[in-house]
Amino acid sequence: MPDDEETLDLSGVPCPANSARALIALEGMPDGRVLLVVVDDGEPVRNVPPSLEEEGHAVVRREKAGGRWRLWVRKGG
Repeated sequence: MPDDEETLDLSGVPCPANSARALIALEGMPDGRVLLVVVDDGEPVRNVPPSLEEEGHAVVRREKAGGRWRLWVRKGG
């Protein structure tokens, strides 16, 4: 992924606020840009990706890092 990607750390943010914050961040980005979203394991990683995909964005990579997940999300247009 590009070195200049933006990162949104949502560690500790409960559902559905984490999905809403990610969508707001993506809204302000140009189409095709990648946002690295960090979420907690469990409910957040189960709920955030489908919420973003329902809005037309693509989760292009997932990586578990300890008790958190890193999600690379490409903004859809």
